[in-house]
Parts: sequence; structure tokens; C-alpha cells
Amino acid sequence: MSTAYTGIKPRLSFWQIWNMCFGFFGIQFGWSLQMGNMSAIYEFLGAKPEAIPGLWLAAPMTGLIVQPIIGYLSDRTWHPRWGRRRPFFLIGAILSSLALFIMPNSSAVWMAAGTLWILDSCINISMEPFRAFVADNLDEKQRSFGYAMQSMFIGAASFIAGFLPGLLVNWFGVSREKGAGGIPQNIMWSFYIGAIVFFGAVLYTVLRSKEYPPSDPDWKEKKKVVKSGENIFTEIFSAIANMPGQMKRLALVQFLTWPGLFLMWFYYSTGVAADIFGGDAKTNSEVYTKGLEHANNTSAILNLVTFAFSFTIPFWVGTIGKKLTHTACLLIGGLGLISVNFIQEPWMLYVSMSMVGIAWASILSMPYSMLAGVIPQEKMGIYMGIFNFFIVLPEIIASLFFGKVMENYLDNDRLMAVLIGGVLLCTAGIVCALIVKESKTAK
Repeated sequence: MSTAYTGIKPRLSFWQIWNMCFGFFGIQFGWSLQMGNMSAIYEFLGAKPEAIPGLWLAAPMTGLIVQPIIGYLSDRTWHPRWGRRRPFFLIGAILSSLALFIMPNSSAVWMAAGTLWILDSCINISMEPFRAFVADNLDEKQRSFGYAMQSMFIGAASFIAGFLPGLLVNWFGVSREKGAGGIPQNIMWSFYIGAIVFFGAVLYTVLRSKEYPPSDPDWKEKKKVVKSGENIFTEIFSAIANMPGQMKRLALVQFLTWPGLFLMWFYYSTGVAADIFGGDAKTNSEVYTKGLEHANNTSAILNLVTFAFSFTIPFWVGTIGKKLTHTACLLIGGLGLISVNFIQEPWMLYVSMSMVGIAWASILSMPYSMLAGVIPQEKMGIYMGIFNFFIVLPEIIASLFFGKVMENYLDNDRLMAVLIGGVLLCTAGIVCALIVKESKTAK
């Protein structure tokens, strides 16, 4: 991209958008291994079901702290060769890959939880700037396609990562027996492969994509002008206080959407293994592991549907608009999660998770597409980081309090927790239809 950039963004080709989004394949590959296996890793290491939400607290806490800071820093970064966002992609990828190698060698619950904290911090360094990267490089007409392309890569990576532990057993003869630390060997090797894929995919985007330089010729001087007492935290708080109205409305939808997803990630895999397959992590670990593999397989189908449905999102946006597209997808996904609690035949989970896959494709693209048109270009990174507050805050609440709900009100019924997640997704869909404005210039 020319260093004489004037602020007008030319239309990019399919392969240019492919190159700039491909790194998300690696990020999501590592993220999916974590999401699909961490609850099981905790239980293999001796954690009880009611302790699982608290052990997941690392993910939202790191996102809450790291993402707006990384957004702030990337907004203020420019290198003639490496650009604004790509240095953060690469640093995060290197650190995340190292953490993925360490994670499956955890020998105690505290060690796994500490490694998760480090891993999530590093993933956020790579992931947060990717959202701003699309908004930086694409005009309003191509942003829906750009975020849909990210959803496609996320679906593809999650599909492969979900099947990977089972494939290593069935195709390559890797054992399900526990290693020295108590974690099955096929899960260990999945994390090793994930580390390589994460780094390789992000490196591809770093090397094969470019960024526009700042269009303001005085940007260097303006960055030097700092008000007395102003720092990174005061600017973050100022941005929060001055959020556009459309961002506030989308934030409420996000705040209702993501607890439903977190409850699925907390309890779906272990719920299938324990309640549908009848396994136990301690006394019947082989059946339990088979149940986990089936749950991962259905989650992989979820992500295959996400991959396929992402190609249709621009059509639905052009037909019924962004708001109604997101509303319909959330309702479909919510009904899919609700149905899990009533299933007795394992094969039916493929249908339920396919419905969730439709919602997932929209969740990964539509909120960001609706948001990008209403926030200042020069603060794209910091506002994308703040927007993620409304993903991580509900997870913090769930992590801190849902364990007590499981223990005292749900009798540790994992699939009932998944049903509650489905109700939350449906509620988010209704709220989206009622309050979010369609116009890209909504205030």
C-alpha cells in the first residue's frame, strides 16, 4: 500500500482480504484447543465441577486489562515496514505458541490455571488488533465481507481443532492414556500442533499484508501533544465516557450474548461426557474421554457450519440488513443450545451445534461490522478493545458467581447450565431487534 495514502481506501481484492485475515486461523486454532479442552484438563487434574468457572477467570481478567491497552498502543504505533497492528500480531503469536507448548504439561490445577492466565494475555496481544486491522484497511462497503472472512477462518480453524484429539487417536495411533502429569497424550499433542499452527498463520499475515500509513501529515506532532496528567488510563476512561450511542446499544447485546457462550464452553463438553455418555473423569476415564471427543466433534461441526454460513452473511446483510441478520442468527443459536438439555441420542447434538454455528458466524462478524462505522478512525484500536469489555465483564461475573449457582441451585447439572446459555442468546437476539439501529451512521 502506498506511503502516499490520502485517506480514501481503494477496494481490495479477495486475496488481499484473505491474506490480512488468515492470521485469525492460527489465533482461533489455539483458542479453540483451549476452549474445548481446558475444563477437561482441570477435571483430569482433580478440579470439581463447581470450581470450573473460577478457574476460567484468567480469560476475562486478561482481556479486560490487556485489550484496551493493546488497542491504545497500536493506535499510536507506526513503522514504515511493519505498520501499526502487525508488530502486536507477531509478538503475541510468539508468546502464545510458547504457552501452548507448556499448557498440556501442567501437573496440578494451579499450574494449569497460571498457564491459562499467561496464554490468554498473549492471545489477546495478537487478537485485539486484528479487529481494528479490518476496519483500518477496508471501507464501509467491504467491512461486512472482511469480518465474514475472519468468521470463515475462525470456523475452519475451530472445525479442525475440535476434531484434532480424535484424529490423532484414530489416524495416527496417539494414545488416550494419561501422560506423566495426568493429561491424555492425544490432548497434549493437539496443543503442540496448535502452537505451530498459531505462529505459522500469524506470520503469514504479517509477511503477506500491508497497512495504510496515517493520512494526517501532522500525526507525529499531534501524538507528542499530551495534556497535563493525561495517560493511557485517562484516555481509556475518556473513551468509555464518550462511547457513541450505537456502541452502547451493541454493548448491551454483547453483554447478554457472551455469558451464553461462556456457559457452553464451561460445561458443554464435560456435560456431554458425564450426562449423555455416563463417563467420569476419575472412575471411568476412557468413556469420559470418548464423550469429550464426541462433544469436540459436534463442536467441530458447529465450526464447519460457521465456516460455510460465513460465505452467505454478505447476502443476508444485503437482503435484510445487519441488525435483522444478527437477530435471526442469535435466536437460532439460542434454540440450539436450549435443545441440548433434552437430547438423549448423541448424534442429535450435531443438529443442535449446527444451529449454534449459525449464531457463532454472526457473533464474530456483525457486531464489529455495525460498530466500525460509528467510531473515530484514529481511535479504532482503543474502541475495539473497550468493546470487548462487554465480552469479558459477563465472563468475570459468570466465573465468580456461577459456580455457586451450579452447586446450590442446579445440583451441578452441566447441561442445565448450557440451557441457561441458550436462553441468554435468545434474549440478546430480542434486544438486538428492539434497540440496535440499522444505519451505519447511527448515533
